[in-house]
Amino acid sequence: MSAAVWADTRVRAGAARGFDAPVVLRPRHDVSVAERLARSAAAPEGAAIATEDVAGWLAERARAHPFEVTRIPFDALEGWGFEEGTGNLVHRSGRFFTVEGLDVSPGGAAPGWQQPVIVQPEVGILGLLCREIDGVAHFLLQAKMEPGNVHLLQLSPTVQATHSNYTRVHRGGRVRYVEYFTDPGRGRVVTDALQSEHGSWFLRKANRNMVVEVHEDVEPHEDFRWLTLGQIHRLLRRDHLVNMDTRTVLSCLPFADPHTGALHRDAEVLSWITGRRAAHRLRSRRIPLAAVAGWHRSADRIEHSGGGHFQVAAVAVRAGNREVGRWSQPLFAPVGTGVTAFVLRRFDGVAHVLLRERPEGGHGTALEFGPTVQCTPRAHRPPPAFLDLVLGAAPERIRYDTEHSEEGGRFLAARTRCLIVEATGEEAPARPPAGFRWVTPGQLTTLVQHGHCLNVQARTLLACLNSLEEESS
Repeated sequence: MSAAVWADTRVRAGAARGFDAPVVLRPRHDVSVAERLARSAAAPEGAAIATEDVAGWLAERARAHPFEVTRIPFDALEGWGFEEGTGNLVHRSGRFFTVEGLDVSPGGAAPGWQQPVIVQPEVGILGLLCREIDGVAHFLLQAKMEPGNVHLLQLSPTVQATHSNYTRVHRGGRVRYVEYFTDPGRGRVVTDALQSEHGSWFLRKANRNMVVEVHEDVEPHEDFRWLTLGQIHRLLRRDHLVNMDTRTVLSCLPFADPHTGALHRDAEVLSWITGRRAAHRLRSRRIPLAAVAGWHRSADRIEHSGGGHFQVAAVAVRAGNREVGRWSQPLFAPVGTGVTAFVLRRFDGVAHVLLRERPEGGHGTALEFGPTVQCTPRAHRPPPAFLDLVLGAAPERIRYDTEHSEEGGRFLAARTRCLIVEATGEEAPARPPAGFRWVTPGQLTTLVQHGHCLNVQARTLLACLNSLEEESS
């Protein structure tokens, strides 16, 4: 018996006795994914709906279902109340989320602060279904109402659900298509990363950002439509149309990097990130909401004594196409429109954006990294670095300028102006101030795969950057 035949006989005999069965090694990466994403991004129209008809379809879905959101006093909340002793705003089920207090200590000479914070210690699912139609990858998006959305109805991922939602704690209807993201083997995973939400308003909140490819026919419900990436990218340039959850999932797509060069090698970028995290000293601890200093509660709001930052409000909701048709809940209502921006500069023809370390009290990791600028100008004094540059840029320097809504399930009319502004060497030097680092879009795509590295604002801007053909080609 030859050595090869003897070895194969041993493997088959071992498998019969319950030992390791023969295995087939597969490539660690599917290089075709990036190619198919590029084809989808280059497709300005899809097989299911014309891009110009999407706004009309959303308007039709809004007419088909009654939607209404009304601010109410706290004592009109159903199932919610302020807990005796702590003053925390809680649901009687003990589920969903709570509004508590947060005490933040930056360390060193920097002053600390206290604030209300949303505590939701469960991992949700933000998932996009993908399938090829006529040889082009399409993604299943939902016309979904969230009480805090500007215009209420926006384009959501296929599944956008907290654990409480898709396990039906509310005793409502099932979440459509969730089985493709909870049942292994229903499709092929394209990307799956645990990502943070807003670290200024959530305490250690995270979601699985997933894209799953299927090869079977998936009949879309009337509130869902298949769109190409090219269509989604064009819709990203319209105000308040593509919601935050869709944007963060899009940022995780493994696009190919067309450039092999960068100002800093990947190892240098990772070393900088690791070093900044190791030196990070921000510490946060939960405290009773009643003990938060500088905030005051009235019949219908909790607000900062200075009138800035945000309010805690209460709303009553009626929604015809949700798992539950009627409910009430607290929401955080920001004061003023936020600004997030990437400053972009080309080095030897290769686009780079300026990333900044971003300590936020609610992040679950030591430190995450955000856009060049991230602030609410009317509440931020003194203004942060590069704010004047991005707000004062000439029109020919502005590569992207669209106003988007933040997460509408927890934030009320939270508006952010998202900008990508090209700068000169005099305005943005190759050696930026401490806490900043130049990286390419391809390097951002690598970083976002790790999870808890780029904050949600940077992920939105990465999705917007990928929608610009000039920067991503």
